[in-house]
Amino acid sequence: MANTTFSGPILAGTIKNTTGTTVGSDMKNTGYVLMAQTVAVDQTATGTSTDIIIPANSQLVAADLYVSVVWSGGASTTGLGYVGDATAFTAAGAIAGGTLGIIKITAGANKARVDAWADIGTTDRRILLTNTNTGAGVGWLTVRYIQNVNVG
Repeated sequence: MANTTFSGPILAGTIKNTTGTTVGSDMKNTGYVLMAQTVAVDQTATGTSTDIIIPANSQLVAADLYVSVVWSGGASTTGLGYVGDATAFTAAGAIAGGTLGIIKITAGANKARVDAWADIGTTDRRILLTNTNTGAGVGWLTVRYIQNVNVG
């Protein structure tokens, strides 16, 4: 199957602008298309720059760590950020890599991290997974985002 690349952001819907007050005929109903990137990750290094690059002004919607071999060693945790700020999206060690399965990643109760998820900033961000220690962990990281929604 072939892939098609768009420069985005991609909007979908039938009415681009609101010109009146009637739902379905003259009120905007377009929305941004949800994007996702997935990359294989492991615990062989403490700081792992991924090949996931999130475009500037994007909003992170969800992130999951698919653990197929549990993180091991003195601590079985990891954290999510970007190159330049390893704790931008989660606290250090906030992700339980020592659990087999699909681990939901959240910002936690921290305003700066919630704000970083809402809008990653004015430059593209290379996603960074920071392991607490090295070990045998293996899995996939999936990050879902809305491109250039610019809510910040």
